[in-house]
Amino acid sequence: MNLSVVLAQGLPPEGVMGPDNHGQIDPGVDYERFSGRVTDKDDSARYFKIRVENNNTKFFRSGDEVLFKLNLNQDRNYCKGFVRSVEDFHFSLFVETLSPCYSTTEYFRRGTVLHFYSKVLATRVFEASKYREQLILRKEDFLKQLNDINHFVWTFDQQKVKKASDYDEQINRLQRQKRKALDDMISEKQEKLVLQNELMKKLNELDESLKFYRVERQELLTDRWESDHDLGLPVGQRPQKIRQE
Repeated sequence: MNLSVVLAQGLPPEGVMGPDNHGQIDPGVDYERFSGRVTDKDDSARYFKIRVENNNTKFFRSGDEVLFKLNLNQDRNYCKGFVRSVEDFHFSLFVETLSPCYSTTEYFRRGTVLHFYSKVLATRVFEASKYREQLILRKEDFLKQLNDINHFVWTFDQQKVKKASDYDEQINRLQRQKRKALDDMISEKQEKLVLQNELMKKLNELDESLKFYRVERQELLTDRWESDHDLGLPVGQRPQKIRQE
């Protein structure tokens, strides 16, 4: 038993209905050919105003050449016209003569359906499609930038609190590092004082040892009296005996 349900409506294989191509060019469509209805004309039957169902004619420019027939099955040549102005779903056309595609003896009626052929329109549609792709990319870029800006604006209070908490955390960490550094300096000072006393004590002991182990220099003026006894000179002994009176 098949319980699946088709939610999308099936499109007919013929007619104007079709899936949305999202404004892009359809490779299966011949953009060189289109049809339009004459809504107005002048008395000379040389200026026509054409209404179209497909607004791709908005890509026409003044002076563009357009070929047209009244009946595609009729064995006649195309008439040539030149675009004069363009409006939404309308464009005006100048035609020098209708003789290649229409009998000059018949009256050209308003409401007549014309079948157009224009290579320049197909080129313009292709260029417009490619340019539209660039516009879509630019739009996506702008939307991304706008989305980032909107996200920043909408979450400004939360980001402000988060930024402040980040800096508070850094301040607290620096304060802890400061206290630790000061405590380390105090401990180092105490160690240095103890080491200072030890070094001063060691230096004093070294000074005493250096003083003790110093080799004295012999002084001739001090030791000469002992050497005088060996010279055989008439000198008395020293110290002399105390003279008795």
